[in-house]
Amino acid sequence: MGAMPDTSSLLFPAMKASTSPRFCGPISRRIFSDVAGDITVYVDGQSFLLHKFPLVSRSGKIWKMVVESRDPDLSRLELHEVPGGAEAFELAAKFCYGTTFEITTSNVAQLRCIADYLEMTEQYQECNLIVRAEAFLNEVVFQSLEKSLEVLCACNGLYPIVDETGIVNRCIDAIAMNASKEQLVSGLAHLECDSRSGKLMMHCQDWWVEDLSVLKIDLYQRVIAALRRTGVRADTITQSLMHYAQTSLKGIEKRQVWEFGLDAGDNQRVVVETLVGLLVTENIKSVPLSFLFGILRMAIEVDANFNCRQELERRIGFRLELASLDDLLIPSSQASDSVFDIDTVHRILVNFLRRIEVEDSEESSHSSYESEGHKSPCHSSVLKIGRLMDGYLAEIAPDSHLKLPKFMAMIELLPDYSRVTDDGLYRAIDIYLKAHPSLMESECKKLCKLIDCQKLSQEASNHAAQNDRLPLQMIVRVLYHEQVRLKSTLSVSSGDAASFSQRLMSSNSVPSGAVSPRDNYASLRRENKELKLEISRMRVRLSELEKEQAFMKRGMTDSSRSGEHSSAFFSSISRGIGKIAMFGPAHGKQRKSTRKSQLSDGKSHRRQRQSEFISH
Repeated sequence: MGAMPDTSSLLFPAMKASTSPRFCGPISRRIFSDVAGDITVYVDGQSFLLHKFPLVSRSGKIWKMVVESRDPDLSRLELHEVPGGAEAFELAAKFCYGTTFEITTSNVAQLRCIADYLEMTEQYQECNLIVRAEAFLNEVVFQSLEKSLEVLCACNGLYPIVDETGIVNRCIDAIAMNASKEQLVSGLAHLECDSRSGKLMMHCQDWWVEDLSVLKIDLYQRVIAALRRTGVRADTITQSLMHYAQTSLKGIEKRQVWEFGLDAGDNQRVVVETLVGLLVTENIKSVPLSFLFGILRMAIEVDANFNCRQELERRIGFRLELASLDDLLIPSSQASDSVFDIDTVHRILVNFLRRIEVEDSEESSHSSYESEGHKSPCHSSVLKIGRLMDGYLAEIAPDSHLKLPKFMAMIELLPDYSRVTDDGLYRAIDIYLKAHPSLMESECKKLCKLIDCQKLSQEASNHAAQNDRLPLQMIVRVLYHEQVRLKSTLSVSSGDAASFSQRLMSSNSVPSGAVSPRDNYASLRRENKELKLEISRMRVRLSELEKEQAFMKRGMTDSSRSGEHSSAFFSSISRGIGKIAMFGPAHGKQRKSTRKSQLSDGKSHRRQRQSEFISH
């Protein structure tokens, strides 16, 4: 950053330039050493031994102070609230003495402010310090985005006078205008044409986006507002916001706010709240979801205000189907609470369901997907969230501090159609029961009622039927629905076999014109083998259920001492499962003899197993 040719060398025209200033000590400073000083100026506890004539010839403030004192032998002046302090006053004093020094982007703001404070205007001397500083600002600083940014950063500590001189506003406007020009030039330079689609595509990264991160949050907020006014692209502003957040809030999640101190914690809170306020005007889809989750974690960590967190939760809820499981695992800020912040995820899910409700009403008023045989996009999103929430419930279930009402509230929030199968929900509930063995029987029953046994797969049903953590009523429901499913499957299988015979006869009599008789026959044979295999599987499953029925009957006989109520209860179970016999009457006698021999061989083993089942 070099000085301007004419304006950087500031020599007082009526005086010969002195040699470099000599300092008499750490407090007293003597700038012009050839003649003894006749006045001492005190600035922020530091003294400057100077001469009245050079000062009053260029500074209106000092001239007024000398005149108003009415003391011809005045030898002491005190200046208060000097912008830039002793350093800035020393530069102004050098200018009064005609000492050569360089105007740069790092000191021009100080010079302009001290010149305004000392009233160094054209009224007292031509080409005074205000004119020299303004010339450098207009001809050098405001022509460059980089230099304008440097001067804006140098304005710290010069308020409020720096605002009164207009330097801040002019620097911000210069940054915005130069950024707009840079974007236009850079965009044209990187403009490419996609030969396949014929569309123009722009691949450019604005270099100044990262440079804005050096600003303090109040100045940064004003710069972003100016960028929007000048028409800078929204995606560029979004990139700047993201980079500023990553730079200014780096490491905040790894340490508690109290480790920074109260002032630092307040500053971090202001940064987060201001950035979220700047995001409000951005397109809801232009901000990456991962960034929204990241700044939400920061907002929770610094205890940002409610409106700030609510805005982030609303934006995330509108795009929740794009989230991953890791995004939802937000650590809790309360040490005594559960490990994860369940309440925040609950509110995000509420916002998502509100969006789905609005979109469903709009779709129903315009077109009907169901009438065309297609699934609604909203329905697909709900199914994605159903799978995502099942995984989330399984992750939070092992937390011993997670209360049952909060866990159940997360399950009940989603509608029934959000889950095609309840296997994931069953897994989460089973994990919760295992991690909370102290739950009462009534609480276990209440929790297990949330599982739809008809939506459990055969593998999940088999596991549930042998799960000793589940209440007996839940096991009975699983067995009953498994029986109903088996009956339905066998009925369908017999119907398919009949239709297969009809197709075989019709295919033999009237061969298809599109497929040769040999290929058609081979296809039917494959279908026949598949049907036979499915029927064999059903018979094996039926045999297993009959064995379970025999175990329960045997256990009912052995446990008759436990009382009438227990006997009646297991009798009802036996009667319910006994209906399976109607599926295969032709093989009843053979199975009866087989079961009798098996019972005699494993009598002691089954007694022990039934006693364990009853105890559970």
